[in-house]
Amino acid sequence: MYLRADDRRAQAGTGFALRIATLGGLALILFGVVFFRLWQMQVLSGEEYLAEANDNRTREIRVGAPRGDILDAGGKVLVGNRTSLALQVNPQKLPADPTARRARLARIGRLVDMPPRRVRRIMHSELRAAPNAPVTLRRDVDHDLVYYLQEHKAEFPAAGVQRVFVRRYPRGTLAAHLVGSVGEIDEDQLGERRYSRLEPGDEIGRDGVEHTYDSFLRGRAGMTRIQVDSLGRPKGQLSEIPPAPGNSLRLTIDSELQAAGEGALSGAGLPGAFVAMNVRDGSILAMGSNPTFDPSILTKPLTQAQVNDLYRDPVAAPIINRAIAAGYPTGSTYKLITAVAALESGVLTPTEAIYDDGLFVLGGVEFRNAGDAAYGSLTLQPALQFSSDVFFYTLGDRMSQAGDGLALQRWSRKLGIGRETGIDLPGEEAGLLPTPAWRNELFREGGADRPWSGGDNVNFSVGQGDLQAHPLQMAVAYATVANGGTVVRPHLGLQVEDAAGRVVREIDPRPMRQVSIDPAWSDVILAGLHDAAQSTGGTSYGVFGGFPVPVAGKTGTAERFGHGDQSWYVALAPYPDPEVVVAATFEEGGFGADTAAPAVAQILSEYFDEEAKPVEDAAAPIE
Repeated sequence: MYLRADDRRAQAGTGFALRIATLGGLALILFGVVFFRLWQMQVLSGEEYLAEANDNRTREIRVGAPRGDILDAGGKVLVGNRTSLALQVNPQKLPADPTARRARLARIGRLVDMPPRRVRRIMHSELRAAPNAPVTLRRDVDHDLVYYLQEHKAEFPAAGVQRVFVRRYPRGTLAAHLVGSVGEIDEDQLGERRYSRLEPGDEIGRDGVEHTYDSFLRGRAGMTRIQVDSLGRPKGQLSEIPPAPGNSLRLTIDSELQAAGEGALSGAGLPGAFVAMNVRDGSILAMGSNPTFDPSILTKPLTQAQVNDLYRDPVAAPIINRAIAAGYPTGSTYKLITAVAALESGVLTPTEAIYDDGLFVLGGVEFRNAGDAAYGSLTLQPALQFSSDVFFYTLGDRMSQAGDGLALQRWSRKLGIGRETGIDLPGEEAGLLPTPAWRNELFREGGADRPWSGGDNVNFSVGQGDLQAHPLQMAVAYATVANGGTVVRPHLGLQVEDAAGRVVREIDPRPMRQVSIDPAWSDVILAGLHDAAQSTGGTSYGVFGGFPVPVAGKTGTAERFGHGDQSWYVALAPYPDPEVVVAATFEEGGFGADTAAPAVAQILSEYFDEEAKPVEDAAAPIE
């Protein structure tokens, strides 16, 4: 169809106007969107964005608190604090570009010989929880690094050295297994309720009383708030909340007694452990394990060689506290428990005589006294004095046949065998209390060559066979008989004190339980142990016969599969009303009277400030 020129111009004008209107409408809509967004930002969210802007102008720096001191009973410092130089990284001063950031971190890591992967792992872990806080890469850097960074500030703008608190051990290795160690909290622990207020880089107790009483020792971190410019550079301090130091922990141990005990252990040159404990309330006066370790090495990153020495050496195992975490057969020290069980179950009276001809036969199997000795007719008191195995074999057999056959197991458990003592230290083991049910189940599972038999109870009665106990368990059992039946809860903590020395909490745990033991029977048992230590013919008369303080004690020499004989001694003093119990054991130490008893004598000499006199007429020990 043909259109005239003026018609074509009219149609073009109409299309142009439509386009203009469309563009105008779109512009109006866009303007409305922008206007609404500005209104939302300024009016509805203004305070929120203002707060964010203010946050961008401020930084909060967490300031760690020094941990409280750990003191002995007399107030001597066992663990304190020292200041250390720590290499830290300010994340705000790292490049935004990932490649440049990794390169910068790698250069910082080389300052302390730290691999880039470890640097990135530390940065990632700590920044995830505290994005603005400085990240500590390594403590105990030397002053040369400080000088180097001062001279090369432009090359390392994100790196700096700050003073931090590190644990100090003025007595060296003394009580290392008791005080424990500290270390940086890990990612898993940050999710635990007890650590809910902590952040990456904070230190917590990892072992010993450092762990048990961490909440008292830890203190409260402070906070410094500073103003920064647009590049993150500090412009001034806005506010400061100083850190609150942790409380001090006073322990029950005596440093000098502790040193004497550790000296007795190391002097034997054998792995072993000892415990000295108050008979009445369970306070630990000293406790040690050999070999020991230097706790100060745990304040620094460990080399692979140090990790292997501390944690992976299956023989020395210095990190293991053998006083509470190593199980051994106890030998004849167990006869105190067997005597209590026999008397309480009615298979023996204190005056009943059993004839010891040196041999006990059960099911065709012969059980003999140590050294093939024979003692003739014995009641309980001389049977303990001479440590007659045949006498106690007879008791073990009687109890296996009386009632349900579990009297010895039942009383062993009452006195603390096969269960934790409740001491305020992590890592305690319950040991093994052998029972027919346990061994029969083990046999069904293929872990034993035969089920339980009467011979197992006979062996058990003299602390042999499958029994596994540690020195603290034996100390608790002896203390229970000596104190009238109170099964104490051993403890190292005495009290918590603030910075001014004021007591903020006393630590006096309740006993674990009470058991009923006839006082007349306890008297007979203790009299037998006193004769064993200080009467002619007693198994430890050669060690304690000339000791000026009355002692009741028992030797133990236990066969240990795959090892030499385990040497044991447990003593109560002063007899007849003991206040202290000392238990010691040595791996491959031979006769109890040869190794363990002299070590206990050293400890008691320090405790009573008395020296033993030599005994001229003492015979060589049989056990």
